[in-house]
Amino acid sequence: MSVKYKDYYELLGVKRGASQEDISKAFKKLARKYHPDLNPSDKTAEDKFKEINEAYEVLKDPEKRKMYDSLGPNWQQGQDFQPPPGFENMNFGFQSGGGRGGAGFDFSDFFESVFGGGGGFSQARGGFGGAGAGQGFYGAGSRTARPRRGQDAEAEIELSLEEVIRGGSKAVTVTEQGPGGMPVPRTLNVNIPAGIKEGQRIRLSGQGGPGMAGGPAGDLYLRVKLAPHPLYKVEEGNIVLDLPLAPWEAAMGATVNVPTLDGQVELKVPAGMGSGRKMRLRGKGLGAAGRRGDMYVRIMVQVPQAEDEEIRRLWSELESKTGFKARNF
Repeated sequence: MSVKYKDYYELLGVKRGASQEDISKAFKKLARKYHPDLNPSDKTAEDKFKEINEAYEVLKDPEKRKMYDSLGPNWQQGQDFQPPPGFENMNFGFQSGGGRGGAGFDFSDFFESVFGGGGGFSQARGGFGGAGAGQGFYGAGSRTARPRRGQDAEAEIELSLEEVIRGGSKAVTVTEQGPGGMPVPRTLNVNIPAGIKEGQRIRLSGQGGPGMAGGPAGDLYLRVKLAPHPLYKVEEGNIVLDLPLAPWEAAMGATVNVPTLDGQVELKVPAGMGSGRKMRLRGKGLGAAGRRGDMYVRIMVQVPQAEDEEIRRLWSELESKTGFKARNF
């Protein structure tokens, strides 16, 4: 059968060497413009959407794109195209027959002459090889698709330090790609394991990409990112808290209530503590129970303003009586 060649790159407005990311961006932009839901009763927009949907079905899949690019000298737009020998035995199929695509649109004669009755490239072992490849995805002499597992997906989840220490249930909203590339939010309840670390992943079984022909859905992996904390700095599995002290507390020592991820504790500060010195609270850092890091309390001496003559006199008297020198140079 001789049909008109369709330049899928031209339909999406991208160059032949475009990256997968560029192809996806081009399709989403055009889909938002021509999607039938946004252009009711507009036959021109519907036809355009059919074309870009067909082009994207091929170019988004590396194997189908490779097959399309291998057509060779018949690339010129408008030329009659006849599939090369052997192409007629290739089996590429959507779940529904009759040349209907995943979005419910007919594919062109060109598409069907190359890829068979629709999109959805078979990833069966046996590759592109004639009837053998067809039998890998379809039963021998059958057009019924074999169930296939959906793709896994990954997203990021931001957790506070308190959440990673205590664990528990958390509602998380993820954004998926709907029809025509439109974003669709979905809320999931996620069980946070106590002591989980930054960079680790939480697996949500069956929450990834949908399966094909009744196959199981893929999994969703949530990669943990620690949210900035107003009190603590994170240093690997340890945390650091800056503790402000008055000069007399640092000089004479003091017992101070200190916030930790497990609640308030009393910290006894020895006399003579200077700014920058650290005190360690064992097992008050990050990590799972029994293997938690430490919390370091860093002393930060705060000096009050000498706002009147009496306060300045007292500071001068303290200087003369102690003979303290802050510098040795």
